[in-house]
This record gives sequence, structure tokens and C-alpha cells, in this order.
Amino acid sequence: MPATVRAQGAGVRFQLDRHKRLVSPALALVRRGGTTAWGVRELDLRLGPGEGVALIGPSGSGKTTLLRLLAGVLEPDAGTIEVAGRVGSLLSIEAGVSAFLTGRENARLLGVLQGLTARQAVAVLDRVRETSGLGDAFERPVATWSQGMRARLGYAVAEVADPDILLLDEVHEALDHEFRRHVEAHARRIVARGGLVVAAGHDHDLLAGLCRRALWLSHGRVRRDGPFGEVVAAYAA
Repeated sequence: MPATVRAQGAGVRFQLDRHKRLVSPALALVRRGGTTAWGVRELDLRLGPGEGVALIGPSGSGKTTLLRLLAGVLEPDAGTIEVAGRVGSLLSIEAGVSAFLTGRENARLLGVLQGLTARQAVAVLDRVRETSGLGDAFERPVATWSQGMRARLGYAVAEVADPDILLLDEVHEALDHEFRRHVEAHARRIVARGGLVVAAGHDHDLLAGLCRRALWLSHGRVRRDGPFGEVVAAYAA
């Protein structure tokens, strides 16, 4: 299945209380008053096979919200978004990770969250250990790990799940130099075989190794879309 993303007029709206704090979805059903804020809005977008796409922009510009839309964590409140292909994502170092479980136990849970069956998640555990390069730490509780080690685990699970579309949200910036090179090589392989990589972050040098196209987001809208170097230069000007 070709890896594609199509969005037409897509938007995500968050409800805020009178103190401008985010209201949980459950409370939003019973609470009245407050205001709303758009995470992304009026999004028209087409991403296709063989692309590496960077999301750039200041904090709060909508990068994370867009990635969560693509991952299916959020659904649009306006417009439509269609994603074709198996999605693998690393959107937060802590997402789905329990500090009290070992790396192996967490990898099994993360595999299911990435769309593997329980049996498949167990079958790939040794590959996750090898890919992550965590060695004996893989068998120890995650509470003893650094942030970079947790990022390695999350990425290794996403890689072994063999996605058509890989989504990365800043957490790859917590990786050490050696594993960053591994991530870049894997992302290039996904693109080369006709997959799609979408990565958000503030380290433009790192993103340059992953992406040839960039979207500059501002206040939830795409301000500029084009070749990576041109969009980054416009953003930095």
C-alpha cells in the first residue's frame, strides 16, 4: 500500500477553561464556559511515497498536534485527513513506558501499541534488543535508564514494527550521535522503498539528514511548504 497523507481543511480544536488551561476530553463533555483554541486549522496537505518531510516552527505552532493527527491519536474537529499505510511513531519518550518494568517488558507493550499482535510483539523482542543497542540494560527496569536510552527503546520498537510511515517528534533529538546515524540510515531506507518519514524538531541540522521537504507551521497553519533549505532559510530570516 503506497504511503500517503491527504488532508483537506483539517483542524483540531482544544477546549480551555477560564484560566486558559486545557480541559480534558471527559470534562469537556460536562463543563461549560471557557474558550477554544485551534492546534492546527485549515490544513490542506498532500504527502506521498518516497518523501522525508520536516515540520519546523516555534513551540506551540502545531507540529505535535499534526503528528498526533497522522498517528490517529487525535481526530479532526473540522475537515478530513486520510492516512494510508502502516504507521510507526515515536511521539514521546515516556508514551506507553512504565519505569517499573524492564526494557523487555516495555518493548512488548510498545510493540502492541505500534500495531503488532501480542504474539508478534513477543517474537521481535530479541530484534528490539539488538536494534536498540541497550545490551544488558534491556533486562533492567527502565527507572534505571537515561532519557536517551528510553528514546533508543522507543525507536527500536518502531523500527522493528516495519512501518510504511514513520513519525518522529523531537524525541530523536535526545539520541546520542551514534544512534542518530542509525535513525538517519533507517529513515533513508524507508524513503528509498517508497515509504514516508515525517519528523518535527528544532535541530535543523539533524532534520536535514532525514528530510528534503519542509513545512513551516505558524499558529496552527502551514506558512510555507517547499524544499527543506528554502523553507528553513525563510523561517530563520
